[in-house]
Amino acid sequence: MERPPLTPTEFASAVTAITSAFGDPTRRAIYLFARGDGTAADAGVTASEVAERFDLHPNVARHHLDKLAGGSYLEVGIERADAGGATRAGRPSKRYRATEGAMHLEFAVRHDDVLVTLLGRALSLLPRHEAEAMAEAVGVEYGRAMARAIDANGDGTRSFRSALHAVADALTAHGFSAHAEKAGDELRIVSENCPFGDVAIEHPVICAVDRGMVKGMLASLYGETSPETSSSLPMGDDRCVTAVPSE
Repeated sequence: MERPPLTPTEFASAVTAITSAFGDPTRRAIYLFARGDGTAADAGVTASEVAERFDLHPNVARHHLDKLAGGSYLEVGIERADAGGATRAGRPSKRYRATEGAMHLEFAVRHDDVLVTLLGRALSLLPRHEAEAMAEAVGVEYGRAMARAIDANGDGTRSFRSALHAVADALTAHGFSAHAEKAGDELRIVSENCPFGDVAIEHPVICAVDRGMVKGMLASLYGETSPETSSSLPMGDDRCVTAVPSE
């Protein structure tokens, strides 16, 4: 049975997914390494092997591999046995193998990637506290502008919960894939994706921009709050969480 043609929405979603997975040249190289001939293709690769091969921080290597696995270009297996077959004590290692139907894809370097990389390196030249203060201030200013767009026809006053959900939706529209959830006595915004990509992992100070955006939007939609980053990809976590205690 012939498959029906993709709708414009389906096509756009497919392009977005492929670009997210293969838009970074290092990630393309890692994918080709994982699906290459010989040992890597048969046994798969670990984050530490990729980090060593491409001279990356292990968290950066893991981020690339998880992005490829999330798009179903790599499959993940858990392995405890060493080369001799004995059971290895401690934490099992993830091995990433290429899935069937692998593809070769090429994309041009995106200008925004270059600018974000430049931003990360520029901030790294400053003392950390100054860089974080600057990054958060930029985020606050941008967040206030986002809030004005969100509430263009409103009066700027919302409940805390409503404002937080509006912030999560705005972040998702900007590539963060975010949602709001309750955790104990606080609400928090969970971001499954970071549009700053690997630059944020290599230069964690950029996470202050995200925190500032949340702070700026909430200040305009609800009132002053004190968001805190409780987990992030640069910390080795699998997602970014901004906790926002209700005042």
